[in-house]
Amino acid sequence: MLNQVQFVYDAAVVAAIGRRELQEDAIASRFPAKSELAYVVLADGMGGHSDGDLASQIVVQEFLDEMELHADDPANLERNISLVLRHSIDRANRAVASEISTNPDRTGMGTTFVAPVFLRNRLYWVSVGDSPLYLMRGNRLSRLNQEHSFAKRLDRLVSDGLISKRDADLDPDRQCLTSALSGGFVAEIDLPDRPLELLDGDVVIVASDGLLFIDESQVARLVFENRDRPSTEISARLIREIQENDDPQQDNVSLCVIKVSQPAPAEKLQPPAPIRPRKITPKRTTVQLQVQRKDNRVIRKFSLQSED
Repeated sequence: MLNQVQFVYDAAVVAAIGRRELQEDAIASRFPAKSELAYVVLADGMGGHSDGDLASQIVVQEFLDEMELHADDPANLERNISLVLRHSIDRANRAVASEISTNPDRTGMGTTFVAPVFLRNRLYWVSVGDSPLYLMRGNRLSRLNQEHSFAKRLDRLVSDGLISKRDADLDPDRQCLTSALSGGFVAEIDLPDRPLELLDGDVVIVASDGLLFIDESQVARLVFENRDRPSTEISARLIREIQENDDPQQDNVSLCVIKVSQPAPAEKLQPPAPIRPRKITPKRTTVQLQVQRKDNRVIRKFSLQSED
């Protein structure tokens, strides 16, 4: 049975083409007012492959069509959420396979896939590839989903002392995916058995890997500093940071920022208190931010000066 906690979600989608000639990302969201169900779906067409833009559009539409079948009964959807999300992956992958079968010249098309689903105060997700799903809770930015890429495997070899960081950074396969939706066997799928219980004040970010052209510590800093602003401003500031970074290899970037809040209880109207002018002196505090992985391994700590 659905928990009775009903959160309000403030969501904003933004996209930029970066330094690429073609936008291969596709993203869509559904956050209807007073609904128990909301979701985002994002696909990043595989760069350098034929028709990556078409692949991403196909799988996004297939997910939207699948979720529409369950939109009228969120309680039943939650009871069967793992099966539904797994079926959405199979359905999207079959659609890519059908397109390739009909048009053999599109062999090689493929895409990543990530879809967070919000049911009242719980977050479920399914993902394939390296498009990140983040949670900013308090002073900590956590990556929630697995990364299906050779970069992750190489970084693990570095941490185990088996290869040098230089060798890992220069490996020609570093940017390759270990799993994607390309019409064939899907090697890895991240589909947790249990949802994440959301809290008032959480910020969820779903993005294509174009976001990672800036460091995760920059993402954490920007989200933390603007946590009291609307999601439209947070997403715009993330894009501005990427544009100011001005990387000549900047990939397409698409993202959705979702702020989670619990509605304040209704209060009886009271006459306004008299306003008495007073001098306010900003209080400067030092906050330690953290970036961590799905296995709770903290990979970076840094301090930020903040004014209250």
